[in-house]
Amino acid sequence: MAKRISLRQFQESLVSRLAEARSGEVPRGLLGIQAGEEFWLTDLADAGEIVPTPAIAPVPLAKRWLRGLANIRGSLCLVIDFAAFHGGSATTPTGDTRLLLPNARYGSNCALLVSRALGLRNPEAFEEHETGADERAWVSGELVDPQGKRWKRLSFGALLAHPQFLDVAG
Repeated sequence: MAKRISLRQFQESLVSRLAEARSGEVPRGLLGIQAGEEFWLTDLADAGEIVPTPAIAPVPLAKRWLRGLANIRGSLCLVIDFAAFHGGSATTPTGDTRLLLPNARYGSNCALLVSRALGLRNPEAFEEHETGADERAWVSGELVDPQGKRWKRLSFGALLAHPQFLDVAG
């Protein structure tokens, strides 16, 4: 059951968040997602939003990881199967699958189809993990959580500008 709050509490919360946004104080945080077998973290400031997976219209003659087009509040977005983009198996839409949209500042009408959203994570809970250089330019590092699980750090800017990501023709 959803928690009920008064209109006054909602307005006070909204005012404080708008004041933080104007002052440039962006809360530090990481958003966790799973794409296939890999666990990913992205800066909360880079993520636009996460939405349930809507109907996706296929696009002919495109790479297999380009799932198609989806209507997100009146805007058409290309849907990229993030696991398949990395050579994994295609993501089967279920109740857990989500679309991760990049922050509007990137000016990109695309969305990443992910297996599930894992919620907000505290950056202080992770430790840097030294690995060999990942050949994927959008992987900006690897972190380990207190349970020993490895997470790849996603750089949305590098992903959206990478020639491999931009080459969708099959």
